[in-house]
Formats: sequence, structure tokens, C-alpha cells
Amino acid sequence: MSDRQPYKSDLSDERWGLIEPVIASWKAQHPSVSGHQGAYEMREIVNAPLYQSRTGCQWDFLPHDLPPVGAVKCYF
Repeated sequence: MSDRQPYKSDLSDERWGLIEPVIASWKAQHPSVSGHQGAYEMREIVNAPLYQSRTGCQWDFLPHDLPPVGAVKCYF
């Protein structure tokens, strides 16, 4: 996980442990066309929509310490 302070909406280590193998398998089967896959941690990519859903903020107003909205929307 990154060095940022966690948000209440972030995945716990236990929940991340449940979904990480599925995401890793999916990423292995779907390589990036743009070549930017891996620029951000997948856990942070997942945390971004969880933050947006919990707070109700607009996508363009995600905090600066989460991945940019363009990177997140590539996956969701």
C-alpha cells in the first residue's frame, strides 16, 4: 500500500487478501494496450471508487493522493 494516510473507505488487509488473487489473474490475462498498466497499485485503483461511493464526491474531485480519475476509469 502507498505511504498515504488511509481513508475510512479503504479496503482492509483482509478484504484485499480476498480479491487480490482475482485482480492479479485478470491483469495477467488483460495486458495494457497503452503500456501504462502498473503505474498505480491495484489496491489504490480499487480504493478510489470506494472513496467516491462513500463520500459522494464527483469523480473529478478525488483526493490528490488517490490515482487520477482517468487511470481509475480504465478499470471501472
